[in-house]
Amino acid sequence: MLLKTFGWSFGITVVGLALAGVLWGLKGMAIVAILSVLEISLSFDNAVINAGILRKMNAFWQKIFLTVGVLIAVFGMRLVFPIVIVAITAKISPVEAVKVAIQDPNRYESLVTAAHPAIAAFGGIFLLMIFLDFIFEAREHQWLAWLERPLAKLGKLDMLSVVISLALLVVTSTTLATNVAHHGGDKSATVLLSGVLGLVTYLVVGGVSGYFEDRLEDDDEEDEADDADEAGAGVSPVKAASGASAVGLAGRAAFFMFLYLEVIDASFSFDGVIGAFAITNDIFELALGLGIGAMYIRSLTVFLVRKGTLDDYVYLEHGAHYAIGALAVILLVTIKFQINEVITGLVGVVLIATSYWSSVVRNRRLGESSDQSNDKAEVTSGV
Repeated sequence: MLLKTFGWSFGITVVGLALAGVLWGLKGMAIVAILSVLEISLSFDNAVINAGILRKMNAFWQKIFLTVGVLIAVFGMRLVFPIVIVAITAKISPVEAVKVAIQDPNRYESLVTAAHPAIAAFGGIFLLMIFLDFIFEAREHQWLAWLERPLAKLGKLDMLSVVISLALLVVTSTTLATNVAHHGGDKSATVLLSGVLGLVTYLVVGGVSGYFEDRLEDDDEEDEADDADEAGAGVSPVKAASGASAVGLAGRAAFFMFLYLEVIDASFSFDGVIGAFAITNDIFELALGLGIGAMYIRSLTVFLVRKGTLDDYVYLEHGAHYAIGALAVILLVTIKFQINEVITGLVGVVLIATSYWSSVVRNRRLGESSDQSNDKAEVTSGV
């Protein structure tokens, strides 16, 4: 199963490193390898979050995520997106932006860096909404019960996550974004607008995908009720199982959930794209290295889904969402202050590793309790 899931990633790694060696020599190959490791370390929490969503989708959409989704991630977010950002912020055409990226990499890097406040505000608020909506929802399993129980009660207040996000955005735009020397001065208006766009994007994409998911669940419940009625009447329940409307509705639900996944991936990729310029400012080395890393993240996502890891280790999603919350705050802080990518990556890894270990301890405790119950049952039956 491991080879089947990660086979494409292994193959692309070999081809990508070989191509880097041919085009840029051993130094270029090393840079691409380092960028791949950087992307994986920064985005491991992304894989856990994606797995929580992808497990609701069928095998077809999982394949779409691994194929079309990879093309969007590699060519869209790691190559095209920085060029579009440069074109917008520098007020030049995309063609001119490509010329700048190829002919004047140093200027291209400075233009992307200048656009960082807008990127960080958009991605930071989007990720913050994911974290807040998770932490304010009552859940069967609670990792940090002392914190999550009172927050779940607060979550009964409508739109609380939106209010908190907007309040934090206002504070950020009026403090961190007012005097950003290394990004071109006052960026308060840019940060405020970008953060609002991030919030609106989350509400629209998440709301539409949630709407179709709810509709799909309602449709499934109606089909089950119809099947029960038809079975009681002696009629074969084939019609409900193969109805065109149910198939169409499932397709729409999966499509919008796929879009939601891609927006999440985009938000996660912001810090990786910006941080990669500390290693190289060659856009093709960036795209190749980060693209290889993105492929592993997608393979890891599918692996987690097929192994049922999130069901076995129930606190993993908690750790990933806490990592998201930390990343959101870090992105907003980087509007004014520079934070090393190693710190960003370590925060996520530590939180996920801790939640994994907590899950292991929980499973062992439940296993011991089950064994003790069985022993008592055997003693009782023996008596």
